[in-house]
Amino acid sequence: MKVTAFVPMKLNNERLPGKNTKSFTNGKPLCQYILNTLLKVEGIDEIYVYCSDPSIMLYLPKGIKFLKRDPALDGSHVKINEVLKAFAKDIPSDVYVLAHATAPFIHKETMEHGVKAVCEEGYDSALSVHKQQDFFWMDDKPWNYDTKEIPRTQDLKPLYRETTGLYIYKNELITEEGRRIGDRPKLLETDWKEAVDINNPEDFVIADAMYNYYRQRGERIYE
Repeated sequence: MKVTAFVPMKLNNERLPGKNTKSFTNGKPLCQYILNTLLKVEGIDEIYVYCSDPSIMLYLPKGIKFLKRDPALDGSHVKINEVLKAFAKDIPSDVYVLAHATAPFIHKETMEHGVKAVCEEGYDSALSVHKQQDFFWMDDKPWNYDTKEIPRTQDLKPLYRETTGLYIYKNELITEEGRRIGDRPKLLETDWKEAVDINNPEDFVIADAMYNYYRQRGERIYE
């Protein structure tokens, strides 16, 4: 069973221009963290960066392949599944591992659990999630608790938020059904560090602070 990982990237991001190649203070360009982690994951046969701008190749670690994508896929109106379908058309594979440079702290073990779940355990997909037990409201009403009898937060029914950092799915899901999550998904629970997702300048500041905090302590929060 062939497993192909890829990281779609744009160099013309609107909310945080140049974020994928922006370096942490005392660190490396953002994209290199997830790419170096992918290189260590067992069970992955090939790893691609899917980008319309060949200059991204200047930032790619050894062992990462570059695949040029249609610049039309960079448009702000383009949905992510259109990008995923285009990649699957260009690179046939049994299973795809979709990762993002904006989620630099996902662990190698989390990826390996997801690959194993889809390749060996009967799941058709897997995705990274973060468990939350908090008081939620919807339509101006409490959604998961009664204000007349407030429970302890640890007794609330947990909700699982997609971190959007990692998706693993079988070929037929994206090529035949146009989706990355199937009817039998494996939820890959991540800790709060793994759940970091960088979309805007404030997110980058927080991730940069985390990186340097653990660096000063002599700890790594990436592979």
